[in-house]
Amino acid sequence: MFQEKSSTHVFALRAILAAVMIILAAVLRIVPHPWNFTPIGAMALFSGAMFRDRRVAFLFPLMALFAGDLFVGFHRLIPVVYASFLLSVCIGTGLANRRGILRVGGAVFLGALQFFLITNFAVWQLFGTYPHTPAGLAACYIAGLPFFGNAIAGDALYATLFFGTFALAEKFFPTFRLQQEHSTFNQSQARP
Repeated sequence: MFQEKSSTHVFALRAILAAVMIILAAVLRIVPHPWNFTPIGAMALFSGAMFRDRRVAFLFPLMALFAGDLFVGFHRLIPVVYASFLLSVCIGTGLANRRGILRVGGAVFLGALQFFLITNFAVWQLFGTYPHTPAGLAACYIAGLPFFGNAIAGDALYATLFFGTFALAEKFFPTFRLQQEHSTFNQSQARP
């Protein structure tokens, strides 16, 4: 019974730390920043990786996006943008049990790439800015390249902050570590 309470306590502490970091990301979205250099992509990956309850993992980024849009403003691409960030949450679920530097870096790149491809395709499709031809689509993607660079840079910076802060908390505050890790460690020490 003590282990159940301890495990519940650990999950609650981890969830609180993750939620605080996600709320911070939502606040950072509304302060002035270069286009697409926001913490939202990294927050979506982090949310997918950290919350066992998938409803919560998907809800936090949506709430952060919506709260930010109340200040930043709404536009025609919002459904596409929200769907893209939900896809980033799905990408983040692949980091749930293994969050090494290469895996997080790969997820950051994949999340930024899918956002770039999906949202630029939507711009090409929904607005009359570019002709609806292969050349028009290529022109739309080329025009979006600076924003792609900003998205990767922002996602990399904020993913480093989110995942790094969480890793440091797990390292220096044993209460943040999952009980299962302690059990595995203790079992290996107990063997002759």
